[in-house]
Amino acid sequence: MLQVRCRFRGQMSRSAGSVILVYAVAGAVACLDQLSKFLVKGSLVFGEARPVIGGIFNLTLIRNDGAAFGMLRGNNFFFIALTLVAVVIVVVFRGRYRAASPVVKIAVGLILGGALGNLVDRLLLGHVIDFLDFHIGSCHWPAFNLADSSICVGAALLILFSAGRKAK
Repeated sequence: MLQVRCRFRGQMSRSAGSVILVYAVAGAVACLDQLSKFLVKGSLVFGEARPVIGGIFNLTLIRNDGAAFGMLRGNNFFFIALTLVAVVIVVVFRGRYRAASPVVKIAVGLILGGALGNLVDRLLLGHVIDFLDFHIGSCHWPAFNLADSSICVGAALLILFSAGRKAK
């Protein structure tokens, strides 16, 4: 009986160790995203813009019931379901990360953490909090948050990594 437990424990630690980076990055991103939103909500009222870099960057507290950068507004339930499906896929296929490069693990962690950060908002508030507001003159980028940034950076890393592998 003791031998069976040791073997099982060894298998679990190898499997868990193979994805620890994914979950560590995801947890850090989700926590930082929620912390940043908490701090911004505590210092701004909705719709208020506070200039950080004049003419380029404001902190502007916004409710977003759409996707990243305000796309597809009014589909909160759809985005909750989509996020849950994505999280399940990442967890179910965690064994595939065992041999993956650290770049892939970080990228998946960034995407997962960003998805979880926005999921928390959607479940608790019915919308996502956005506050990073960039503009130059009349050119204005839709407000976003750390979770959105994390998802985009993670996706870009995956694309760049897979393009680099195909070129070899």
